[in-house]
Amino acid sequence: MINRADMTKHLFYPVKASIKKSYIHGYDPVENIRLQDQASTLVELLHVDTAYAPGSTVLEAGCGVGAQTITLAKNSPGALITSIDISAASIDEARRKTEAAGIQNVHFEQADIFNLSFASQSFDHIFLCFVLEHLPQPVEALIILKRYLKKNGTVTVIEGDHGSAYFYPDIAAAHKAIESQVELQRRAGGNANIGRALHPLLNQAGFRSVCVSPRMVYVDSGKPQLVDGFIKKTFTAMIEGVRAEAIDAGIIGKNVFDQGIRDLYRTAEPDGVFCYTFFKATGYK
Repeated sequence: MINRADMTKHLFYPVKASIKKSYIHGYDPVENIRLQDQASTLVELLHVDTAYAPGSTVLEAGCGVGAQTITLAKNSPGALITSIDISAASIDEARRKTEAAGIQNVHFEQADIFNLSFASQSFDHIFLCFVLEHLPQPVEALIILKRYLKKNGTVTVIEGDHGSAYFYPDIAAAHKAIESQVELQRRAGGNANIGRALHPLLNQAGFRSVCVSPRMVYVDSGKPQLVDGFIKKTFTAMIEGVRAEAIDAGIIGKNVFDQGIRDLYRTAEPDGVFCYTFFKATGYK
């Protein structure tokens, strides 16, 4: 059992460079802003039904810059949340954001999911959002995390799936730009289409009563906040952010990529439509 007094006693472990490299979006300030835009845009869709009881212990594995942490903490103000990430810089930024928001029920640690120091069965709940897609061994990660979950404790996993992106106008270059990001992530050991696989992944890791809830984002001109927040600042900004890496890797040509980005922004015009599906899975130990 972890209480607030002893939450600071856990050891910090060195990060694994191979895992850190699998995060293809980088750790620069632009990506920081994009993650925050994404979190604020999707808060209702993804997190409205995530809340933990007062006094419960929660491990947020892979908190990044705290984009989801603030919502998690606000939805469960009485829970004791331990948020970990492999990047020290991300932890520092997450801590800064939560302090600025007046959050007091979160403790941060730099830690590697594959080499944790917690006692077994330390947590009532484990939460991961946009983490498994970057891991070469997602099932192994889930199995390891399950060790730290109490009997009958829950796991919640949220992931996207780039293969679920549909839009109008439906232009080939836009699909090629998206596919270049998917391929770049595959080469780094990740899977940008992992959302569709959450049910089998959690089952393979030994969780029971696994339930998956698809969460579709549908955007047209009647939803201006999503036009700006999702099409422009979340999805297209994410694809645009891998431009240099995808081109340098020879996955896509410069002209095709740039045209694809223009075509993605084109879906934000008054006659455009954009659809994308996230997947939220829960299971029990």
